[in-house]
Amino acid sequence: MVDHSELATPARVRLEKPGIVVLVGSFLGAFIEAALLFVAAGRLDLPRAWLFLVVSLVGMFGQSVLVAAVNPGLVNHRGGWKKKKDTQPWDKLLLILYGLLAFYVLPVVVGLDVGRYRWSSLGVWAAVVGTILFAAGTVVLTWAMLVNTHFEVTVRIQHDRGHRVVTAGPYRIVRHPGYVGASLWALAGPLIVGSAFGFVPAAGAIAILIVRTALEDKTLQNQLPGYTQYAQKTKCRLLPPIW
Repeated sequence: MVDHSELATPARVRLEKPGIVVLVGSFLGAFIEAALLFVAAGRLDLPRAWLFLVVSLVGMFGQSVLVAAVNPGLVNHRGGWKKKKDTQPWDKLLLILYGLLAFYVLPVVVGLDVGRYRWSSLGVWAAVVGTILFAAGTVVLTWAMLVNTHFEVTVRIQHDRGHRVVTAGPYRIVRHPGYVGASLWALAGPLIVGSAFGFVPAAGAIAILIVRTALEDKTLQNQLPGYTQYAQKTKCRLLPPIW
């Protein structure tokens, strides 16, 4: 969810093993998060946790299926991110830290909160707001992937794929819409389940995305032709009109 390229019609290719891994991972990911949550909670009678499972499954898997249908080549590249030799060194660490906080620590903390210790309880309003935020995050992320054929997992200058600047779709508004969508996902989880303590790992995950945004933006301005001019026109990285 990191690189920016010219909007173009991708060559029609088939979904390969790396792409299939992405689809399977997006399907199982929601169940893994839910399993961590329920184990930490020590109980299954948590309707809002089941809602979180449904919302996550529809959002994450549905997004992957749609992008794979439109641009299977991109999904193949996303699935093969570990083989990319020119990934920025700092990005590997940030990617691991973000994944741990957003997809493992967060559901465990939320489960401990609402199921086992009941440290906090957010009203039904939070579930409604959280579902809306998750849906909004899914729309932004999917939109960015559909217009940016170089929307890979890691930060790298994709010389092998004719990497260029994209100004279409959500990139007209912010320079890193993928991180906007991911941040909305992180905020949505604690709200849907009703855990105020869940905002602690969520905030940590968003902080990592903010750091990653700054480092990626610097990399693109230094190494990707045309990006500096694009940044002068599209001034906000994540949150218009603040930053």
